Amino acid sequence: MLRTLSIRDMLLIDRLELELRAGLNVLTGETGAGKSILLDSLGFVLGWRGRAELVRQGAERGEVEAAFDLAPDHPARAILEEAGIPAGDELLLRRVNTPDGRKTAWINDRRASGEILRRVSDTLVELHGQHDDRGLLDPRGHRRLLDEFAGAGAALAEVRAAWTARAGAERRLARAAEALEAARAEEEFLRHAVGELDALDPQPGEDAELDTRRRRMQAAERVREDILRAHQALGLDGAEGVLTDAGRRLDAAAPGVEGALDAPIEALARAMNELAEAEQGVAAALDALDDDPSELERVEERLFAIRGLARKHDVLADELGTLAGELRARLAALDAGENDIAEMRAELATAEETYAAAADRLSRIRSEAAGRLDTAMAAELAPLKMERAVFSTEVTPADPGAEGRDAVEFRVATNPGAPPGSLGKIASGGELSRFLLALKVCLTGEAVGLTLIFDEIDRGVGGATADAVGRRLAALAEGAQILVVTHSPQVAARGGHHWRVEKRVADEVTTSTVTSLGRGERVDEVARMLAGDTVTEEARAAARSLLGA
Repeated sequence: MLRTLSIRDMLLIDRLELELRAGLNVLTGETGAGKSILLDSLGFVLGWRGRAELVRQGAERGEVEAAFDLAPDHPARAILEEAGIPAGDELLLRRVNTPDGRKTAWINDRRASGEILRRVSDTLVELHGQHDDRGLLDPRGHRRLLDEFAGAGAALAEVRAAWTARAGAERRLARAAEALEAARAEEEFLRHAVGELDALDPQPGEDAELDTRRRRMQAAERVREDILRAHQALGLDGAEGVLTDAGRRLDAAAPGVEGALDAPIEALARAMNELAEAEQGVAAALDALDDDPSELERVEERLFAIRGLARKHDVLADELGTLAGELRARLAALDAGENDIAEMRAELATAEETYAAAADRLSRIRSEAAGRLDTAMAAELAPLKMERAVFSTEVTPADPGAEGRDAVEFRVATNPGAPPGSLGKIASGGELSRFLLALKVCLTGEAVGLTLIFDEIDRGVGGATADAVGRRLAALAEGAQILVVTHSPQVAARGGHHWRVEKRVADEVTTSTVTSLGRGERVDEVARMLAGDTVTEEARAAARSLLGA
């Protein structure tokens, strides 16, 4: 509920403090007194689109502040929490405008963007009038209004969930079908590549091992002859035979020289031992080089095959095993793809059936609620002197979506036999006002937590019709806060709280003021509305009658 509205230096308003209350609040005043300025200022602090120049001439800036009572379950709280703005029992909106057009907004003393301000204000205040393009005249919102009238929240949530599941199944099927199609395009390559890799079966580290063996065998061919000659030089036909012969000769000569050859004989024995060890080592080396001549060819053939396959697939030799696993997986996915696609098609069919069932239930709820709304509207239009008008809620098929597969539009026919048309195009000004009022009364549940503003919604009607409008507004105000700008005395007399807007000139400066009226002042104001410039006692008597009714 809007509790206070404070305006500083906006258009013709110098300083204004307005304290509003629950129930029906009426604002009256002569044409041009500033009622529209008051609404422009309220729209400014709420972030609505409006006049570009709002700052009072000569002022440094204009400022509007609005304080709202916020219930614990008010929908504005979710928006504030999402924006990181603390929310208590009071919500304070403040917005400043400078002469150069710069605008700054605060919510509970926190800077706020225009988007956040508008989202919050949409949960706080709703404006209705002959040029209403934000609310009931916008066909894009009719489905939502019908759903709220029908109490279709649970059914709508079920449809949204089913649509999300269906869309997910459709996306998964599309991705799988695309992947399968891509796999089919390379099936021949995959089967050939996997066959090559399986036939070769390269092992991790095998390339390095084969390369080492190849280089060793190539080196062996070059050194084998030299090692063989060295082995022959060390054997009996070479150094071993010479040293053996020298040893026999020294052994034979040793007794004749009485120990002079002992040391040379011992040294020669040691040399023989070293020679024998060297000969054994050279023999072992020859044995190691004694490979199958065809082994080098086999090693080179496999090494070149591995490296050729690695170049073909542009990977390292040691990555061929990993590549083979990846290609096998892609081939397996291709082989299993048809089964997967079939399962996904079945999943999508199930999701579509679930969505269709949920959407059908929601359509039935909407159709039933449309009939109830039309009946309720007929009951409301009769007291508003529009008993011959026909209001219809059209529920027609639409493309499936998260909100179901229905389009909803409120249509009217103002004369018998005339074809129905869109609410905003068929009805005249006065008729439109009454249609909007009747519709709002029927959709009262949608107004929970809102301050409703009706801007001259009674224009074009008078007498008993104006009285019926006043009664409907008063009934609507029993469960909500209503602010009505009116020129109708019958409507003004129904108000629980009454303010008069008037224009004053002081020191050649024109300002608009708003005055709260007591009982006697209300009599004079309603009498003025009845009689015009000259207020007679008869007008006052009529005013007292209206106010006492």
